Amino acid sequence: MTQELVSLTIIMAVAAVSPIVAQLIPGKFIPQTVLLLAAGTALGPYGLGVIEVNDAVKLLNELGMAFLFLLAGYEIDPKRLAGHQGKVGLLTWGITLGLAWPVVTFLPFFTKQGINGVATVIALTTTALGTLMPILKERNLEGTPIGDAIISYGTWGELGPILAMAILLSTRTGWQTMLVLGAFLAICLLCAMLPTKALRTGHRLYRFLTENANTSSQTLMRLTTFLLIFLVTISALFELDAVLGAFAAGFILRYIIPDGSKSLEMKLEGVGYGFLIPVFFVVSGAAINVRAVASRPALLVAFIVMLMLIRAVPVYVALSLDKRKNPLSSHHRVTVALYCTTALPIIVAVTSLAVKVGTMQSDTASTLVAAGAITVFLMPLLGSITYQVADIHPVTAVREIAHTPSDWRTIVREHAQVRALLHHQDRLKRMAETLKSLEKQEGLNGLDSRRAELVERARLEIDRQLKELGLDPQLTTQLPHNYRYPKN
Repeated sequence: MTQELVSLTIIMAVAAVSPIVAQLIPGKFIPQTVLLLAAGTALGPYGLGVIEVNDAVKLLNELGMAFLFLLAGYEIDPKRLAGHQGKVGLLTWGITLGLAWPVVTFLPFFTKQGINGVATVIALTTTALGTLMPILKERNLEGTPIGDAIISYGTWGELGPILAMAILLSTRTGWQTMLVLGAFLAICLLCAMLPTKALRTGHRLYRFLTENANTSSQTLMRLTTFLLIFLVTISALFELDAVLGAFAAGFILRYIIPDGSKSLEMKLEGVGYGFLIPVFFVVSGAAINVRAVASRPALLVAFIVMLMLIRAVPVYVALSLDKRKNPLSSHHRVTVALYCTTALPIIVAVTSLAVKVGTMQSDTASTLVAAGAITVFLMPLLGSITYQVADIHPVTAVREIAHTPSDWRTIVREHAQVRALLHHQDRLKRMAETLKSLEKQEGLNGLDSRRAELVERARLEIDRQLKELGLDPQLTTQLPHNYRYPKN
């Protein structure tokens, strides 16, 4: 027990220090997740060896992964899945899977590496939505057109591989797999329907649960945790991956509470991001054999490149063909595609399963997990760069400078100024929407009224400055990223 406590103490010390280090890094371009993975690699069995991945740590690691996928499933709005962008996201993921299969099966490189199996195909089609959500929140992308597109395409990049794992990596025959999945689906439907019915009828049990949600009983939190562990246990009993049960629990929770619950969300995020999820990322890092990865650099690089070609390119093409419904600039489409290529948790799950059944070597799995860990750092970084460059419109700026080279300072300053104004405008729009919803629900108090007045004054000032730059404020309000520059 002493060694388990020592390992857990070190893991939680890393978890506590990581956000501080991430904050101190200029530009904050390294997400906390990357630091957790790097620390796990350095301190784990293949590094300094001070973290021992024993049974107790493995259990917490499994719970951490379960909470990560619970929160990922909870973020999915069923209406988004059924909406236009959700359907396009599903079609795009299907195309991604269709591309990955022949590439992995017939490309000589993958055959020589011994990874031309289904596990590699699935790994190349994934998006780490659960990992991306805190990054999107940190970078104020949640609720923006960019963030909405990432979530829509990323949802199927997470859900699709989970279903593919259950179907394609099963050791049962086809009809047995479908029978087991049907039974699991029936249990999930039962778990969703009973609370929903109690909620609609105002049952006494439902009133008791809601009334004691924020007392020492913590009824809703306990029931949510029970739902998660119950479905993960059912997945294990049915010999399905735990990821499927955890994701289903989050999806069911969103179905029961379609409008969300701030109180419950804060508690889930507190337990998840405060304790269990950091354990998962540190232990995932500890599973990376640095020497094995270093001995196969070609596989590491090739896998990341193939991820970009097989996952990012179809997303970019889909956004480009769907410009009427999603009018994003080319830079922003690149941003969405790069974010959607972030992949780690599914890679960890699918390679672990492949190693367990003997279809993949542990050294190969380490290399693929390392590649997934690199994407957690690399893709959001590249996406952030393209996102910031997009609003400056560098091509337009170069053309203007070529037309009047003597005014290059003014042109550069105006492009940078417009980018800053539009970002402020996006924030103001979200603030105004929040105030509007508060007004409908509770009515504005004196403080909120002053905030509303401040927002309005700031909006008028931005409109004035936009007019000075020769821009139409109405146009930029409707399409924040599709503005026109004054011609020189």
